[in-house]
Amino acid sequence: MPAPQFPVNTHRYDPYKNFKFRVRWDGRYVAGISKVGALKRTTEMVEHREGGDPSMSRKSPGRTKYDPILLERGVTHDKDFEQWANMAWNYGSGLGTEVSLKDFRKDLIIELMNEAGQVAIAYKIFRCWVSEFTALPQLDANANAIAIQSIQLQNEGWERDYSVTEPTEPERLIEPA
Repeated sequence: MPAPQFPVNTHRYDPYKNFKFRVRWDGRYVAGISKVGALKRTTEMVEHREGGDPSMSRKSPGRTKYDPILLERGVTHDKDFEQWANMAWNYGSGLGTEVSLKDFRKDLIIELMNEAGQVAIAYKIFRCWVSEFTALPQLDANANAIAIQSIQLQNEGWERDYSVTEPTEPERLIEPA
């Protein structure tokens, strides 16, 4: 019999769904985020061999790169995306003040929740900054869609927050008929 994937909730077999999540920066949750890109890192391979062994090469880990993370949400009057994007470049703000070198980077936290709304897994993403900002999508009078804005975040790494442990999921009470 295989080991349980959920040590606390041993009755659970299904993995967590991908639609219950929150994003937090500056100590508060960001409104309306509907999509978060994947957390992905790639470690380059460095191949080398010893001078006396021409038939065998060895492989070692090299540099690690972290892919940008895309955040999307519907267009509203909330200014968080635009204000952060303006810290990396703000056209027309005046010579020498286009970039806010002091505070254009932020750490953020992505929380994945179970179906009961309890935080089950969290990741900390470090030294993010906005490299791409879409204020308005292509507008189409014939479409039946929501206007989506997005920011693409460059980052210098992420790690799982192991202080967030598997929550005890409440049992559903079924009332007798």
